[in-house]
Order: sequence, then C-alpha cells, then structure tokens
Amino acid sequence: MRTKSKTVLPTRAEMRILQALWDLGQGTVEDVINHHSPSTRPNYKTTQTILRIMEQKGLARHEIRGRVFVFQPCVSREKIGRLSVRNLLHQNFGGSTTELLVNLLETSDVDDKELRELESLIRSYRRQKNGDSKGYN
Repeated sequence: MRTKSKTVLPTRAEMRILQALWDLGQGTVEDVINHHSPSTRPNYKTTQTILRIMEQKGLARHEIRGRVFVFQPCVSREKIGRLSVRNLLHQNFGGSTTELLVNLLETSDVDDKELRELESLIRSYRRQKNGDSKGYN
C-alpha cells in the first residue's frame, strides 16, 4: 500500500499533461495527446513515459479498461496552484507576500474592478483573522 507522501511540483511537461487531464477528467495517452493543438502535440512514447513517472510521484493514476489504460489526475488544479504560488513566494520573494503582490500588481494589467475585489478580499481576510464572523464584504 502506498503511503501518503508530500505532493511535488510537476515539471513543465507534467503540468501540460495534468492540464489536459483536468480538462478531460480522465483520458488515455491518445486523449491527452489530442488535447494539445497539432503544432504542440507531444510524442506518444514520451507522453506514456511521463504519465508513468507522474504515477510514481502520485500526480496521476490509471485503471485498465479492456486493453487501454485510462489516466486520471490525483491532485487538483487548486492544490497545484497553491503549491506553485507557495514555491514562487519562497523561491523568488524570500517569503514576502507583500513583495509578491507588489510585483504581481506592477506586472499585470489590473483594472479598477479587480482592485476593488482585491481590497474586499483583504478586508474579509482581515476580519476572519481577527475573529469577526461577518463573512465576505
């Protein structure tokens, strides 16, 4: 029986496959390949090998249906997103959330509506941290 292990960040190639599996829900090697645009479709054997490695890492699993392996993601898009942001925060910004957010705001095209939403989220988060149960907004 496999013990629960820490989720690792997927490589770029693994991430492309995960995104296909998230979009599809599940799929064969052929399904994953066909999910990419014709100009960026990976090789069959390469995709198959990467999926096997992803299984070893706990990122994907398969079941056999007839003579076909059908793969499913074992991690959610949200979990990988959080893990990626946490990694970015510590690797690139020394753990400073402020520096990460300032950089994001300076390099993104954030409109007034998005800024208001961010301000509202910050107020809501602050209330939650202070034990106020008024909820969002």
